[in-house]
Amino acid sequence: MPLIPTQPLRLLAAAALFGAVALPAAAQQNIEKLKQMKVATTDLNIPVVAQSGRNADAIKENLKRIKLPPGFRIDLFAIVPDARHMAVAPSTNMLFVGTRKTSVWAVTDRNSDGVADEVKSFAPSLKFTNPNGVCWTKDGFLIVVEHNRVLNFPAAEFFYEGPDVAVIEVVPQGKLVPPEEESYNHGARTCRVSDDGRLHITLGQPFNVQPKEKVALYEQLGIGGMIRMNPFDGSGREVLARGVRNSVGMDINPKDKTVWFTDNQTDGMGDDTPPGELNRITKAGGEHFGYPYIHGNNTQIAGTAAAPDLKDMKPPANWTKPQIEFPAHQAQLGMTFYTGKQFPARYQGGIFVAAHGSWNRTKATGALINFVSLKADGTADRSEVFADGFLDDNGIYRGRPVDVAVMKDGSLLISDDFAGAIYRVTYSAP
Repeated sequence: MPLIPTQPLRLLAAAALFGAVALPAAAQQNIEKLKQMKVATTDLNIPVVAQSGRNADAIKENLKRIKLPPGFRIDLFAIVPDARHMAVAPSTNMLFVGTRKTSVWAVTDRNSDGVADEVKSFAPSLKFTNPNGVCWTKDGFLIVVEHNRVLNFPAAEFFYEGPDVAVIEVVPQGKLVPPEEESYNHGARTCRVSDDGRLHITLGQPFNVQPKEKVALYEQLGIGGMIRMNPFDGSGREVLARGVRNSVGMDINPKDKTVWFTDNQTDGMGDDTPPGELNRITKAGGEHFGYPYIHGNNTQIAGTAAAPDLKDMKPPANWTKPQIEFPAHQAQLGMTFYTGKQFPARYQGGIFVAAHGSWNRTKATGALINFVSLKADGTADRSEVFADGFLDDNGIYRGRPVDVAVMKDGSLLISDDFAGAIYRVTYSAP
């Protein structure tokens, strides 16, 4: 059975040709207008974000503090307010950037000089809510995963200039998680689409440690784990990973198609425990990763001061240990397999991971980029610091990395929601 039925394909073709939309029912007024081929916004001019001036100069000065291996260089690519997760466009020299606010940004390098020329809101006639997760289908549809809704935009990289855009409502508002489970905490989703066309979404559970009465419900729904579904109509939803606290980063290894994801650890257990995690899913039917009973390889959570109501909890019958344990509270978020050829061979096929930096620690740590090498069998080998210096010697954050993404030329982008910027790392043999 094809992933998209024939009739929706015809509708999408019409939308692309005429700038119109014939789409499923929607919860928000502007989606209804677009669905009826009506104009939602009369002002066709979308303001752009200034890319020069005092702020840009200050960020460039801060980048002089960043320490990288020999031959690597970091530069300011774009000023992007609240920049979070990134989706590099498949056919043009641009990318889309999610935020935890109400905007998705379209970032364009029009003259292909390695610096963005234009940054402006994508689909501003729609009201986004925490649109952190952005990713692509294999045939060029942009997925935006909000706190509790999933949208799909046909040919977004070609039809982003105006405020009104074609949109498919994959999961309506309030249907990704039950509305009563919505929270301001751990609501930033991430996504990837696998080669077989299924949309993978991480769903952080909203507590520090979920209470006893929530454990079974969350495992059933995939909250505190990962789900997957059809990226066009939300059908075939299933839970792929359980026993996760709060994953805000994932990628799929292009070599063996295994799904990897980061997981943030429990707060309030001290400066140096528990560890952060990098995990790998290898079983087709999904796996359990131990939480809230355990975090890392052997740090028990259930029954501690962080989760006293779980003192009688039994360990999962089978649970998967992490591939890598990271230092506590560094908050590893976005990750990407390095698929480029610009960097030296030792980096090719490995994983770059962005560490946002700690808050629940007496002395701040993190705010860096890790590199994780892989063994011949596809498992993780070791982790090392690749880029450091976003946290200065006085313990002040000059930047907080969120996500990493590989450009077509093999350079590496790093988003920073604290500085409101995206950086570009390039390599030339020393």
